[in-house]
Amino acid sequence: MEKIYTITFSPAIDYFVCCNTFEVGKFNRADSVETLAPGGKGINVSVMLKNLGVSSTALGFTAGFTGEAIENMTKALGIDTDFIRVNGMSRINVKVRSGSRETELNGQGPMVDFPDMEKLLEKLDALEDDDWLILAGSVPKSMPAGIYATILNRVKSKEIKIIADTADDWLKSVLPYKPYLIKPNVDELSRFFATKTDSKATISRLAKRLQEMGARNVIVSMGEKGAYLLDEENEEYWISAPKGKMVNTIGSGDSLVAGFVAGCLQYGNLYRHALRLGVAAGSASAFTQGLASKAEVEALLREMD
Repeated sequence: MEKIYTITFSPAIDYFVCCNTFEVGKFNRADSVETLAPGGKGINVSVMLKNLGVSSTALGFTAGFTGEAIENMTKALGIDTDFIRVNGMSRINVKVRSGSRETELNGQGPMVDFPDMEKLLEKLDALEDDDWLILAGSVPKSMPAGIYATILNRVKSKEIKIIADTADDWLKSVLPYKPYLIKPNVDELSRFFATKTDSKATISRLAKRLQEMGARNVIVSMGEKGAYLLDEENEEYWISAPKGKMVNTIGSGDSLVAGFVAGCLQYGNLYRHALRLGVAAGSASAFTQGLASKAEVEALLREMD
């Protein structure tokens, strides 16, 4: 039976501070605080998959008491974990909200050395044909720049469905390995090809170029406008996002990925249905604080009918 694995290179605890007023260089008092953990794109995918009734195993690196908290919170959500413990301290990201403005201060993750990386690669040796491997996010400065290619080279002899939700040089490095799916957003797509993505025709054309470079399926997320899919049979789908009040964009793209994977497991190669579920999941998470529940996703799906 196929299994799903996600990798988060540098998990984090997100600490939200809300202030009526916030002044740089002066004493400020919080009106409310909220701790959201576990954080990190791969973990977000695992959490959203769990919310949709799909099991996965979360891989990655954790360190210190913050890393221990991330592991415990991930397990408490009912997600299988197989993190590698390293020296140092996992990140704490501080986000200060004042009115409509938000200031972010993201921490730095622990150092990951070669023996630590080898432990991750050894875990990936256990993957089997038809398993899914979801690589999400950028690579911390402490890690080798070519880690995506190193991972994909390690598993290339197996028929594994690779999903790469990354951008820039990391995206470029995975394309020769013919990933099952990549998911740039419109800004990342524009930056990758150094051109404007101001029309459907342009998005379609650039997605086809990514396919020519190796990607099997290409999703371009477009925020409140929905998402576009160019599938491996050269079929194109445009799904509009449902209407709602934007509350939080963190995890929305990860929820789209999780919804699409859940849809593929449910509908097979009926990619339009998988994309609809992905857009509903991404939108539902954008309309709530944290990641959406299955009920919230299903409610939006009914609106999209």
